Amino acid sequence: MATSRRGLTGRLRAAAGTLVFAAGIAAPVAAQAQASITVASTTSTEQSGLFRHLLPPFESKTGIQVRVVAVGTGQALDIGRRGDADVVFVHDTKAEEKFIAEGSGVKRFEVMYNDFVLVGPKSDPAKIAGGKDILEALRRISAAGAPFASRADRSGTHAAELRYWQAAGVDLVPAKGKWYKETGSGMGPTLNTASGLNAYALTDRGTWLSFRNRGDLAVLVEGDKRLFNQYGVMLVNPQKHPHVKKEAGQKFVDWLVSAEGQSAIASYRIDGEQLFFPNAAH
Repeated sequence: MATSRRGLTGRLRAAAGTLVFAAGIAAPVAAQAQASITVASTTSTEQSGLFRHLLPPFESKTGIQVRVVAVGTGQALDIGRRGDADVVFVHDTKAEEKFIAEGSGVKRFEVMYNDFVLVGPKSDPAKIAGGKDILEALRRISAAGAPFASRADRSGTHAAELRYWQAAGVDLVPAKGKWYKETGSGMGPTLNTASGLNAYALTDRGTWLSFRNRGDLAVLVEGDKRLFNQYGVMLVNPQKHPHVKKEAGQKFVDWLVSAEGQSAIASYRIDGEQLFFPNAAH
């Protein structure tokens, strides 16, 4: 019996040692899992090159690796709703506020802004060059039946474009498939389409400045206050999705709106021109 008890005691000690060893492994594994996050963002932030500029200093400072899923704003918010991202960084204020109101996000922070511009062929069949009124420009494009390339992808840019058409009083239903061309793709591919067709298009200025395949396209309408383009960032709600990496995700949010993150945004330039303007509240 004594031998049996000694054997049992030994087995219990071995099991306890295994548990301690497993716990010792689990801690670094958990830390490693927490050291990477997924950010659902827009094609404009990715295709403009902003993330290539921002992520190295953040990752160097925190050790947190960032994986960016670049899609239209509507899709990015849907990814957040499903809990398939830790952070959402987009540019459609009304849709972002709805995301927060429904409990999908924790809190919305304003990060930066730039503006939309209307580009088109230098031949300018709709005669809109130099105008400051986006609504009048769209009315002229419609009246001329001049080709217009739309993202048609539920992005923040597409949502803004549809608001402008509506405010201009233009019914797009009869125009689709004729002069109104829906690409169903990101900003870069849509600009490629516009370049190939010598079509007009609405684009964020950041993607335009980084876009090289301009062909005969040029900025024709800019400066309308309605073209203001605000970006916001939100942590996906960990109460809805417990697997969300809330600590690492919040560090990314906090860094973006910090003095260091805001300075990094302001320093991003192409050919000396600033693409985004930080405006986080401090």
